[in-house]
Amino acid sequence: MENLRKYGNLPFTAALIHGGPGTPGEMAPVARELSIIRGVLEPLQTKATLEGQVRELKAVLEEHADLPVTLIGSSWGAMLSFIFTARHPEFVKKLILVGSGPYEEKYAVNIMKTRISRLSKVEMEETFSLMLVLNDLSTGDKNASLARFGQLISLADSYDPLPHNNELLECRYDINKNVWEEASEFRSSGKLLELGKNILCPVVAIHGDYDPHPFEGVRDPLFGILKDFRFILLEKCGHMPWIEREAKEKFYNLLKKEI
Repeated sequence: MENLRKYGNLPFTAALIHGGPGTPGEMAPVARELSIIRGVLEPLQTKATLEGQVRELKAVLEEHADLPVTLIGSSWGAMLSFIFTARHPEFVKKLILVGSGPYEEKYAVNIMKTRISRLSKVEMEETFSLMLVLNDLSTGDKNASLARFGQLISLADSYDPLPHNNELLECRYDINKNVWEEASEFRSSGKLLELGKNILCPVVAIHGDYDPHPFEGVRDPLFGILKDFRFILLEKCGHMPWIEREAKEKFYNLLKKEI
């Protein structure tokens, strides 16, 4: 799979980092919208380790970006961007975290419970069934199971979504499992948050008030660790602001102002 798409014209001064891990392509609509005013890169993470994804992102930005860039990460991509910026501060002039996962483990314990509670009985039963498949060590088409699981989770993550195309390029279970296991351990150890001490650039977090990832898990830890941090809470907004009826326009106005 390719690991980069480009939008707009040179110079490429912004880069969008997708969530997942292992589910590239979801930020294409955001890239197209921002490319009206900036050259935009959409790196697609293909490596199956946390360190591999950091190195891959570094290589892509070194070759194609007009450094330093504005780095915009969504969900897992926000956390990867946080790690990358701490490791390579000279690459990033501003970091924007959209619907980020929490930065301390205590805030993550109820995320799945919240999601499940928002599903219908039929959707709930299918979700539990898919979780069993994904946790089963035996072989099987786990990529397809992960894709369907993601569709159900997206229902729970959204407040009032507009009709939209699913622009995921593929679902890679191996990348999702391996990278997230490493990232979860990194967070629970406290090392993830500690990295924030190395981030020198301005950081802006944009978060929906309906996002199952509790906004307190982003706002409170980062206010305590970052030197230059702002937090923006969007009302009537779920995990992906760009698909939300009530928040989409405000989200794009914010992003265009920030980049």
